[in-house]
Amino acid sequence: MVSVEETHFDLNSANALPDTYTWLTPQNQSPPSEGPVSIPVIDLDDVDVIDKIGRACEELGLFLVINHGVPEELLRRIESEAQRFFSLPADQKLLAKRTPGDFTGYGPLLISKFFEKKFWSEGFTILGSPIKPASAVWPDGGHTQFCSDTVNEYQQAILKLQARMFGLVMHYLGIEDKNDWFHYIGEKGAIQLNSYPPCPDPDRALGLGAHGDSTLLTVLHQTGEKGGLQCKIGEDQWAIVTPKPGSLVVNVGDLLHIISNGRLPTAVHRVIVDADHHRYSFVNLWGTPPDVKVMPHPKLVGPGKPPLYRAVTWMEYLGIKTKILNEALDSIKVRENLGDDEGIQNHNN
Repeated sequence: MVSVEETHFDLNSANALPDTYTWLTPQNQSPPSEGPVSIPVIDLDDVDVIDKIGRACEELGLFLVINHGVPEELLRRIESEAQRFFSLPADQKLLAKRTPGDFTGYGPLLISKFFEKKFWSEGFTILGSPIKPASAVWPDGGHTQFCSDTVNEYQQAILKLQARMFGLVMHYLGIEDKNDWFHYIGEKGAIQLNSYPPCPDPDRALGLGAHGDSTLLTVLHQTGEKGGLQCKIGEDQWAIVTPKPGSLVVNVGDLLHIISNGRLPTAVHRVIVDADHHRYSFVNLWGTPPDVKVMPHPKLVGPGKPPLYRAVTWMEYLGIKTKILNEALDSIKVRENLGDDEGIQNHNN
């Protein structure tokens, strides 16, 4: 029988950085942005919210949102449930291990296979119901609070917020009739619970590699005051996304980039780790209904503005992304419609 130690390295008890987690050219040592970068803070109760949220999406692809309507008590509950799971012994967490071909369960972050080194993090992915893996961990009924109460309530609150913000962004783009964009509203999404334990050598480790999301809008809740999320600025500079009390992080994903015909950039981001602080994040990945074709919106194309991408469903695009990750957007460009500068900047490189 294979032991837990042979199949799973426990980050929570590590006192040295193994070679498999050591980045030869640490990505977190890329130059910081020149001077402090102000991450936009959008108040959803602001009378100018459409203009402000639109400009934040257009200029950076990422912002913080306050007065978002998600109860603080619910955020504390999802934090507590994540901590309850990730603090379990390794052998118990492995009972919820993701099985081949399944997205839901415990294991490395799904983009890990594209990177030569491992990330200093562990995750629990929820696509659909988490009852099966959670029941394996808590067979005595302890999974009920995790599955039915907290996770489901949290997901519904975030989905409502994502749909609201998507409508505001559509208005900013000049697509004001709800009938012209409501078909993009998906009723389901995925939740990624992430744990970033203290790292014995954080300058040579990485919590999560640089990537863009395959979503319309991603909403993230992160714990702690220091944070570890970084957003790419320009060619090779990074800005820290410092947590602000009462706020959630929102970033543009590839699907919204496609719908906007390249006007709104996908936010490329990564996560660095810390020697002293244990950080958790809760990522809500939201896309379109599975049968809806995603393409540059007809109202955003015309003379001098040809469609820059071919139509894809979310499921088709996810299939592409799981094969070539950050080259996925480039692979669906309509080549004959690109100018000398390829029409747009490829924000996912």
